[in-house]
Amino acid sequence: MKVVTFGEILLRLVTEDNKRFIQANKFNASFGGGEANVAVSLANFGMQVDYVTRIPNNDIGDSCIKSLRRYGIGTQNIARGGNRLGIYFLETGAVNRGSKVVYDRDNSSFASLASGMIDWEEILKDADWFHWSGLSAAISQGANDVLTEGVKEAFKRGITISCDINLRENLWNYGKTPNEVLPELLEMCDILVGNEYDAEHAMGIEIDDSIRGKFSKESFVQASQLMMNKYPKAKKIITGRRLSHNASDNTLSSLMYNGKELIESRPFEITHIVDRVGGGDAFMGGLVYALINYPNEDRYCLDFATAASSLKHTIPGDVNMSTLEEVKTLVASKAVL
Repeated sequence: MKVVTFGEILLRLVTEDNKRFIQANKFNASFGGGEANVAVSLANFGMQVDYVTRIPNNDIGDSCIKSLRRYGIGTQNIARGGNRLGIYFLETGAVNRGSKVVYDRDNSSFASLASGMIDWEEILKDADWFHWSGLSAAISQGANDVLTEGVKEAFKRGITISCDINLRENLWNYGKTPNEVLPELLEMCDILVGNEYDAEHAMGIEIDDSIRGKFSKESFVQASQLMMNKYPKAKKIITGRRLSHNASDNTLSSLMYNGKELIESRPFEITHIVDRVGGGDAFMGGLVYALINYPNEDRYCLDFATAASSLKHTIPGDVNMSTLEEVKTLVASKAVL
């Protein structure tokens, strides 16, 4: 099975030792981005995966590609061009102080994508699964146009398509709203990761007060039924749940509605969070892996994805460096991280 992911990768600059931005006189540099992080997880689990993006044709772009290759990710379809790689600055929180992120991604190589820059017909000719997120649609009209071309090509070829809606409303700055853009793409998807809020604000679904703001098992089922009514190609709706005791101690779980029943993962408690950035991408990578390899075991798929996310919280950086055996062991155990 071959998976293709598409999205923007950024230069990540993080303060040392939980320092605040105002205290920092140097930053640790690495690379990360939602769909790239998913690709790393899949490659670590032994899957064949290609990552598609656009990065500048300079030394920073070269360094980015080399960082991806070290994980075994296919980079041959990365487009080169544009002015710069996007950046995000991270101040890591602790205990009762949350983390902070500052983005610097205007006019990035990915944001300046335009129709025809990516040869989707060639890239997807031997793919079995295509993954994207709402982040790619949010960056610019050009990026959304290229994403649309990719989703349509995957749909035409009968490739399984997954989407993590990953709604970041502050990124939608080019004159379109999520509800204007995403429904056309979601109609072609098989697996949707989103929640009650996403249904109303990104999926063009009218919801009432029995759902709005509730985030209960019942509200998720109601919202999922509305999603499947609007997007009948969707086979499974999934969402993660996070109970935040403080910035260092969280409990993770997840829910799935498969059109027939609600399935719930077991909870995973993390008592000493090292870095929660990328936890959702680790969940998505684990979910794609599990759905491919355990297609008839929905509960196990949820437990696997949530365990993968839990392990990522113990690892600095954007990407989940956990092995397949480590995730399987955690699923089988009752350990608290």
